[in-house]
Amino acid sequence: MPDKKPHLIIFNPDQFRSDALAHLGGQGSTPNLDRICREDAVSFAQAYCQNPVCTPSRCSFMSGWYPHVHGHRTMYHMMQPHEPVLLRSLKQAGYHVWWGGKNDLIPGQHGYDDVCSHYNRSDRELTGYNLHAETWWRGPSDGDNYYSFYAGRLTPRELGPYIDEDWAHVLDAIDLIDSYDGDQPLCIYLPLLYPHPPYGVEEPYYSQIDRSRVEPPLPPYGRWDDKPSILRGLYERQRLSGWSRERLTELKATYLGMCARIDDQFGQLMAALKRSGRYDDSAVFFFSDHGDFTGDYGLVEKTQNTFQDCLTRVPLIVKPPRDAGVRPGVRDALVELVDFPATVADLAGLTFDWTQFGRSLLPLIQGQTDQHRDAVFCEGGRRPDEWHCSEFQSTSSGSDDGLYSPRLSLQTGSGPEHSLAVMLRTDRYKYVRRLNENDELYDLQQDPREMHNLIEEPDLQDILISLKERMLRFLFETADVVPFQPDERSFSRKE
Repeated sequence: MPDKKPHLIIFNPDQFRSDALAHLGGQGSTPNLDRICREDAVSFAQAYCQNPVCTPSRCSFMSGWYPHVHGHRTMYHMMQPHEPVLLRSLKQAGYHVWWGGKNDLIPGQHGYDDVCSHYNRSDRELTGYNLHAETWWRGPSDGDNYYSFYAGRLTPRELGPYIDEDWAHVLDAIDLIDSYDGDQPLCIYLPLLYPHPPYGVEEPYYSQIDRSRVEPPLPPYGRWDDKPSILRGLYERQRLSGWSRERLTELKATYLGMCARIDDQFGQLMAALKRSGRYDDSAVFFFSDHGDFTGDYGLVEKTQNTFQDCLTRVPLIVKPPRDAGVRPGVRDALVELVDFPATVADLAGLTFDWTQFGRSLLPLIQGQTDQHRDAVFCEGGRRPDEWHCSEFQSTSSGSDDGLYSPRLSLQTGSGPEHSLAVMLRTDRYKYVRRLNENDELYDLQQDPREMHNLIEEPDLQDILISLKERMLRFLFETADVVPFQPDERSFSRKE
C-alpha cells in the first residue's frame, strides 16, 4: 500500500476512437496526449471496451464486472446502491471525489451523494449553440443529412469564447486544481460528452484537421447477408449511401476536430496539475467508453450488438504517480476496460470487497511484462423475450423522427436486429457468437477491416472450435459473483 494516496484524474471522453490518436497512427491532432505518452505515460494500443454503448460500458469499467454478470446490458439500467462502484469506494477510502460531466452510470432517482463528494453544476454562462435544438443543422426530414449526425463548424451565439457544458466542467476542474487546499486526496472524474455525435466543433478545432491527410471512411460491405441484420437496416435508414467520398471524409475530419478539442482540454488540465505541484503525485487515466462508426461501412454513431474495432477498440492512457515507476510508450498487449478499477486499487492501495474480473495494468506500465490477456471480450443486445431491454424505455430518443429513430425502428418487430451477441478477440481472430443470427469469424491479419465473414470456411473449423471453447470458459468463469460477507445461518435470539 502506498504511503500517500495519489491524486486521481479520470478523463473520460465519450465515443473517442482509438485510431484518432496520432501516436497510434491516426490522422487526428492530439499533441498533448502524444507528448504524455512519450514522457510519462503508457498508451495501450489494443484496449477494448466491454460493451459498444454508453451505460453498459460505464457500469462495467466502474465495477470491474462484465455486463452480463448483473444484467447491465441496457442504456438505462444503471448501478444500484447495493452494487459496487469505484467512485463510492474511493470516497469511502478518504478521497474528495469531484464529478463533472454526464452520468450514464448511477440512477438519477438516487442522487450523487453516495458516490461523490461534489457533483458539479457549473454556473458559467454557456454561449455555444445547444445541439439538442437539431433543426438548424439537420435540414429537411426527407434529406440525406437528417439521420447523419453531421453538424459541421459551430459558432458562438455571441462574441467571445465558445462555452458549452464540456468546457464548463473542464474549466471548473482546472479552477478546483488551482484552488484546492483540502487534506483529502483528489479524485476528479470528467465524463465528457465529446466527441459523441452530432459531429460538430468550433474553431480553431474545426480547421485544425488537414482534410488532405484524412483517410476516407471504410466503404460499405460488399454483401450484407452474412453480417448482423442491424447493419443493413442502419445503412438503409441513415441515408448515407449517396454521400460522396469527399463528404464522408469531411464528416470524419469534423469528428477528428472534436477529438482535437478533447486533446486541448486534456492539455490544459495537465498544465493545471503541473502549475499546482500535483502532477508528479497524480495518477492520470484517459480512456473512452466505446468508439464510433464515423462513416465506416457507410454508417454513423454506434450499435448495441456489433463489435467492429472502430466501436470496441478505445484509447487507454495511464500516467502513474512518479514514485510508482513507468516505462513510457506504447504497449501492444491485449487489455480491457475492466482492468481500470484493479489498476486504480493497485496504485491507491485499495482493497475491494467484491469480485474483480479485471487485472492491474501496473506490471505493463512499469515494463515488468509485455503480456496481459490471451483474449478480450465485448457483449451486447438482448434475448427475444426481453422487451423491457429495448431502447423504447428511454425518453430521450424515442420520437418517430429523432436522430436515433433508425436504430429504434429496428427494435419494433420480431426480427433479430437487437439480439444477444458476444465477441471474443485475440491477436489474430475475432469470433462473434450470436443468439438469433449467423455467427461471425474474421482473420484480422488478412482482413483487418472485417469485410469477409469466414464462419463457414472449412480450413478454419479447428480454430473456430478453439475460439468457441475459449468463449465458453470466459462465460463459465464470469457467470456470477458471490458476496464477500456471508449471512448467518440462524436467527439470533433478541434479549
